[in-house]
Amino acid sequence: MRRPRVLAIASGGGHWVQLLRLRPAFADCDVSFATVHADSAADVAGAPLFTFTDASRKDWWRFAAVVVQLTRVIAKVRPDVIVTTGAMPPLAAIVLGRLTGARTLWVDSIANSERLSSSGKLARKLAHRTITQWPDLATPETPCWGSVL
Repeated sequence: MRRPRVLAIASGGGHWVQLLRLRPAFADCDVSFATVHADSAADVAGAPLFTFTDASRKDWWRFAAVVVQLTRVIAKVRPDVIVTTGAMPPLAAIVLGRLTGARTLWVDSIANSERLSSSGKLARKLAHRTITQWPDLATPETPCWGSVL
């Protein structure tokens, strides 16, 4: 039986740190990583790392490039599962992954202690499963599975 292929994707900073904390969950998988900084390869030595352009609401015009780049990544990795801790660009990976049959998981950032992030709210509609890291934010549609920090 083949090992599941996982694409673990996050923007930089805290999103990337939280994603790296999930690495033990990928122990029995063929995992590829994607982020916005090429120097993050040192964080995942031995695993494939892909990079993509960062984008946000402030520079939304970059999002088209993000979609093209992530389409190439997903075509190359052919993930069974996509896991992300955010932020906005990985939403494109969630949509593209669903179109290719991948299961998708959005782990909302622990920084959002009072409400889901804007991207997390969209992810609730796009991902197969969206979870929060705060018990006080848990709902039936967005459960809390604990925190990664």
